[in-house]
Amino acid sequence: MGTTGKRLFQYAMLYKKMIFVALALLILAVCAELAGPLIAKRMIDQNILGIEKKWHQVDGEQPYAVFYKEQWYKREDHFSSDEQKGPEVRVLQIGRQFVFLAGALQEESGKREITADGTMTVTSKDGVHSASYPVTRLTKEELYAFYKPEFPALLTLAALYFGFLLLVAVFTYGQRLMLQTSANRIVRQMRMDVFAHTQRLPVNYYDNLSAGQVVSRVTNDTEAIRELYVGVLANFFTGTIYIAAIFGALFLLDYRLALIAAPLVPILIVWIIVYRRFAAKYNRVIRAKLSEINGILNESIQGMTIIQAFRRQKQTTKEFEELNEHYFTYQNKLLSLNSLTSHNLVNFVRNVLFIIVILLFWGDALRTVISIGALYAFVDYMNRMFAPIVGIVNQLSNLETARVSAERLFKLMDEEGLDVVPGSMERYKGDVKFEDVSFAYKKDEYVLKHISFHARQGDTVALVGHTGSGKSSILNLLFRFYDIEEGSIAVDGVDVRKLPKQHLRQHMGIVLQDPFLFTGTIASNISLDNPAISRERIEQALRDVGAYDMFSQLPGGIDAPVIEKGSTLSAGQRQLISFARALAYDPAILILDEATASIDTETEAIIQAALDVLKQGRTTFVIAHRLSTIRNADQILVLDRGVIVERGSHDELLEQQGKYYAMYQLQLGAALPA
Repeated sequence: MGTTGKRLFQYAMLYKKMIFVALALLILAVCAELAGPLIAKRMIDQNILGIEKKWHQVDGEQPYAVFYKEQWYKREDHFSSDEQKGPEVRVLQIGRQFVFLAGALQEESGKREITADGTMTVTSKDGVHSASYPVTRLTKEELYAFYKPEFPALLTLAALYFGFLLLVAVFTYGQRLMLQTSANRIVRQMRMDVFAHTQRLPVNYYDNLSAGQVVSRVTNDTEAIRELYVGVLANFFTGTIYIAAIFGALFLLDYRLALIAAPLVPILIVWIIVYRRFAAKYNRVIRAKLSEINGILNESIQGMTIIQAFRRQKQTTKEFEELNEHYFTYQNKLLSLNSLTSHNLVNFVRNVLFIIVILLFWGDALRTVISIGALYAFVDYMNRMFAPIVGIVNQLSNLETARVSAERLFKLMDEEGLDVVPGSMERYKGDVKFEDVSFAYKKDEYVLKHISFHARQGDTVALVGHTGSGKSSILNLLFRFYDIEEGSIAVDGVDVRKLPKQHLRQHMGIVLQDPFLFTGTIASNISLDNPAISRERIEQALRDVGAYDMFSQLPGGIDAPVIEKGSTLSAGQRQLISFARALAYDPAILILDEATASIDTETEAIIQAALDVLKQGRTTFVIAHRLSTIRNADQILVLDRGVIVERGSHDELLEQQGKYYAMYQLQLGAALPA
């Protein structure tokens, strides 16, 4: 058992009592349910998927024959051994449609494509060989005609299967209830663990991972693991018990018959190993593509306004279709593998076993060496044994899907996260010092070069510069979203790398250009459900930023509901909530990242007043493109390509007539000096 298997087993042992009871009930149900799995398997493989088998032309109307284009055709599995077969034809599926091929198909497992002129191309898996066939698209009525001969058999088998289900209903209900309840609890715990871990992962982990891919791991992958406990565990456990019990009975019956059947176990083991070798590769691609599909869906929904505004619907749909086609192709590959290694191979092994017994005990040996009753019992035991084998093999796909999903999930959980440090830290003063700091998101691609400055307690430091100059990177380092390797950053003289990240951020606040609001209420978005922030503190924070009266007029007041991202509120209202949130947490260091960039003129006066309240008694870092909003900053740092090229107050920088002066003049609309 690998590391992944051990961890899955550890999760299962959290609810071992329920699982053991469920498996005990399952054994009782399986002992009674002998024919059901074989009937279900036959219905799927023979009557539903069997349409792609070979069809042959016959002389006229007869049982199982289908009339199409002035000719009668019958599927090859409905011919008797001595019946004459006419020319071969095929009914094939390509994507979501079915076609009729008047002839034999040379490449069974290749990739099928159909052109507008009705030509089907089949390309081999290695892409080396291809063949073209003229085909005819089948209408719904024509396709129904090819399926119609199978309906009587389907109904008969369904009725028989339903009869067996009634016999085992009580035990099945009990085991499923117990097993699925325990599986749901396991997955609930697993989802809680992985979600909690996503909260501990550093911000840079999400730089190259879309939200949809993370969502896929928390939802789809855990759901695949749930199927492991519900389906795979049940079949493998009961199958093993069933096979062991039958072998014991065979030895009691006749040791020679038991020895003949003994190779079944190593064959099954080799069978599983070979299957897993191929299925694991397909499943990794399938799970990865499913994550990418979730990612593009999430991105499309989030960016629907942009997609429709710029008429990118067709391009976005095309990208999705290409991804979906890749996913569909590998699903078909896995389906082909499952069909190849399932029921037909079981029957083949069983029939070979029966032939060996007949050859060994044929003639006089049948009468003198072994009795007819023993032979009948052997055949009956073999039939009973192959039912759980079919169950095990049919679950190999779910096993591999769950294993690959578990690998992906545990890989996420094994990413080094930030452990929650207990306790708290006394509010520091907020004296910040950068000394010769250089930083690169990617190796040797420096976005900050030799940055040095000192922000004293209570100072307001403004960072200005063109896009990509490194303003946000400085604040990312201060928050320790990323850690530096060159230079040092100190708060109150202590290197930030020596402080736990939670303690450092405990006394930091941030206001973004587009503040993120969570689903809840205005009040809950200010407190973020922190029990340490009282109702009175929330109301006082709103009053201090001048927004209490505004929100009190809303239906529900500050308990008015807020939907995701606060899309029902104006940009100014969202920003005021963000200011109140920062003020309620009373940070020693405040970061304003383009906090007034998207605010209308009428609201800007309120925002500016709120900013003055926020800055009092705390060190403030401001990223601003509107230079008029930072005229009173104690220190302005002008960045260009990761380097501080100018520093000083507003008046000092204007006197220098450098980059800051040029930017200020440009914003005022004045002509730049020659």
